Amino acid sequence: MKLLLVSFVVLTAFGKWVDGFLEFNETELYQIENYRSGNVSNGSVYGISKAYDNALMVGLTLIQSARAKGAVCLDGTLPGYHLHRGYGSGANSWLIQLEGGGWCNNVRNCVYRKKTRRGSSWYMEKQIAFTGILSNKAQENPDFFNWNRVKLRYCDGASFTGDSENKAAGLQFRGQRIWLAAMDDLMSKGMRHAHQALLSGCSAGGLASILHCDEFRDFFPRTTRVKCLSDAGLFLDAVDVSGGHTLRNLYSGVVGLQGVQNNLPRICTNHLDPTSCFFPQNIIRQVRTPLFILNAAYDSWQIQSSLAPPSADPHGHWHDCRLNHAKCSASQIRFLQERQDTWFADDSPVVGNKAIAIAVGDWYFDRSGIKIVDCPYPCDKTCHNLVFQRA
Repeated sequence: MKLLLVSFVVLTAFGKWVDGFLEFNETELYQIENYRSGNVSNGSVYGISKAYDNALMVGLTLIQSARAKGAVCLDGTLPGYHLHRGYGSGANSWLIQLEGGGWCNNVRNCVYRKKTRRGSSWYMEKQIAFTGILSNKAQENPDFFNWNRVKLRYCDGASFTGDSENKAAGLQFRGQRIWLAAMDDLMSKGMRHAHQALLSGCSAGGLASILHCDEFRDFFPRTTRVKCLSDAGLFLDAVDVSGGHTLRNLYSGVVGLQGVQNNLPRICTNHLDPTSCFFPQNIIRQVRTPLFILNAAYDSWQIQSSLAPPSADPHGHWHDCRLNHAKCSASQIRFLQERQDTWFADDSPVVGNKAIAIAVGDWYFDRSGIKIVDCPYPCDKTCHNLVFQRA
């Protein structure tokens, strides 16, 4: 069963355009990812939000067994995760969140990335705040607060799917091995006894949660309730405003450079090219495991970097719309329509009077079916409409 909740979010951020794509520094990526995945409850993306007041801080665990399996970050350092143990009714329930943070599609980008926390555990925070779906507070995370909650760090640049290397550039593309090493390690720490499990991810991690959903299901006996949640991971193989395929070109580089082909679902690669099978729209119909798709109708990253990047808009017709949806013309809004946000707070977006956290919980525990599509922008006043600015 494929279930869909659509909401609208625009983020405030300062980025730069590199090789036709909007790029952010590491702090910006962290803040944007947390906002999109519901890990910031309100306030400025750059300010101190209420979600971080007294937030649970969870330490980084490096996977010591990973090196022997060749499961290393781009620079060869050990991968890692943050784990907070469950208790009570959640002691045998596990929630895995796959971190997001874009991709690297050529040697130059990957060499830059390996000197950041997106490519090396050397630069990762030693502790991170567990908020949103990872929160340990029932009032913030009513259905999963007392589960075993894990955030798997993202340091490969191919949504945990690559398996290759570039010795000349000193690059290890081992996302698939990292995924498997992490699952093995968590199984040894009690996940094998799970009665319930949920694989989630945001952005590039949301794509990974789709790609690995059935794999995750197969780690457990059939008696275990296993489902998957993709938050802002539905990246589309869409034509941009110039008639080109900006995101397809990026994905083609990722798939080719990082040896992704052999780790994509065979049911897709048997009849489509590997790049097409990196797009969720060509995979979700074949996913056997229950999958919840949470995505913005006007996904800000896709608009900025895929549908209307500067490279596809040399005359700047989309400049104002790209940075602020309130300045889009009626025809531009229609284009975007043809083509996420806070988890559970007082000011969280709601669709059909239901917040994201409640919708996901109702779906996971079979309390009700959830398939909700919001009304067209700007009718929903609960949506967060922040404005991009260029540095």
